[in-house]
Amino acid sequence: MENADFGKLQVRFPGLDDIPDAARLDAPIHQRVSLVDGELKTWDGACKTVLSPVCVRQDSGEIEQVVIGSYPVMGETESDAALDAAVQAYDHGRGLWPTMTVAQRIGCMQEFIRLMAAKRQEIVKLIMWEIGKSLADSQKEFDRTITYMQDTISALKELDNSNSRFTIVEGTIGQIRRAPLGVVLCMGPYNYPLNETFATLIPALLMGNTVVFKPPQYGTLLFYPLVEAFRTAFPKGVINTIYAPGAIVVPHMLASGKINVLALIGSSKVADYLKKQHPKSHRLRAVLGLDAKNAAIVLPDADINLAVKECLLGALSFNGQRCTALKMLMVHRSIADEFLERFTAALENLKVGMPWEQGVSITPLPGMHRTAYMTQAIDDAKAKGARVVNEGGGVFCKTLFYPAVVYPVQEGMMLYREEQFGPLVPVMPFDDVETALEYVITSDHGQQVSIFGNDAAQLGALVDPLVNQVCRVNINCQCQRGPDIFPFAGRKDSAEGTLSVTDALRAFSIRSMVATKETDGNKALLDAMVKNHHSKFVNTGFIF
Repeated sequence: MENADFGKLQVRFPGLDDIPDAARLDAPIHQRVSLVDGELKTWDGACKTVLSPVCVRQDSGEIEQVVIGSYPVMGETESDAALDAAVQAYDHGRGLWPTMTVAQRIGCMQEFIRLMAAKRQEIVKLIMWEIGKSLADSQKEFDRTITYMQDTISALKELDNSNSRFTIVEGTIGQIRRAPLGVVLCMGPYNYPLNETFATLIPALLMGNTVVFKPPQYGTLLFYPLVEAFRTAFPKGVINTIYAPGAIVVPHMLASGKINVLALIGSSKVADYLKKQHPKSHRLRAVLGLDAKNAAIVLPDADINLAVKECLLGALSFNGQRCTALKMLMVHRSIADEFLERFTAALENLKVGMPWEQGVSITPLPGMHRTAYMTQAIDDAKAKGARVVNEGGGVFCKTLFYPAVVYPVQEGMMLYREEQFGPLVPVMPFDDVETALEYVITSDHGQQVSIFGNDAAQLGALVDPLVNQVCRVNINCQCQRGPDIFPFAGRKDSAEGTLSVTDALRAFSIRSMVATKETDGNKALLDAMVKNHHSKFVNTGFIF
């Protein structure tokens, strides 16, 4: 049967001539420039070939990943240049960008949004081809990012306007505003390379920080269409790009002590290591989105159809490659068999194919290393007493991996604690809800949890301890990030800092104030300062 299932996956890969014209890239992108100090610097050194998750069938019958371009492989010399440009542009807070008015920075960002919107089709295609995300989800990621940027601007206006007044307390006059922190090193993830990256990059810029930006390993080329937009919209040195192995240049930049903020969406182990490289770690502000192993708790009185629908979406949207994905399903033993039967039946209806296909759900993974890990995790679970309960589960062809529902998963298996970050669905039965609660309590992760049930008293009793373990409890729905106005945070090893439209602005800034004694002379000084626009910080202007 596995051979038949393998064949079903194999034929999902198209021949080169079978790819629709509308889905094709115009041409491979061989990037040979980086943005440093407002200039597009030409690179003539080593480059990395970019292979798409999408494979094509050759005339010989072989299946090979598609080459979609290449990008520079730089080193410490180039990272030093990018970092020095950001340091110079910030100039200890005296640079053009950090001393601009908020309205002026917003104007630059609005120009960038205008230029970015014109590149929608090109960027959407690159997301699809670089990371294998479906066309519909790639479009959604782009559009959501534009909306996020616009909402962040609106939030900044509100934040700044609320501080456009003086406060007088106990004979002291003060004006409190938010000021930038300095130079930000920004690194995003491959699964949401545009949206998650911009969730830190955009607020960092708007608050007056300067940035060194290192794109993710998968999802690098999609930023190429934006390099010129960055150069045009922002003053020189405000944003600088570096294309280099992170293991080489990132510790080096942090060790310089010139980085003020580390913005990273990645693993907790990497974050712990990087923070230690800074010579004065107490000076380093960290904004981190890290590991997660979000669980679903399906109670005996749950609406099984609803739980199946939400758990299927939560576990397998974008092949399970989301930090908010449901990565452990805990189902009460009394309904476990029925749940699994309905879940596997629903899974069989998911469309497997290429990213541009209408209604596709399961698409190729970034590379063969991911299918290798999934196979290893399944083999480990099987050796320790679990089985794959869905037909064809775990079969793969090159980068295309058919989802596997693994049951019963228990302590000691890789799938019990490790974040699988792929199309594997571990299911664990429980008899006492305390067992499910204990799983969340003893987990190293603390992002979110989903609970499914209809007994208000039982749900309420679960909510109270769970909110002290995770940062979001979802009732009768999957875990998710949005809406972006809501706080997105994590406890334990899952995050540091809070991201949302408003929280991110605060994460990349600090409250600063100007104060003086309430005397007639000082009042006159402040009045003249405001009326004659002598200070951009001290002002009572209103941004419409």
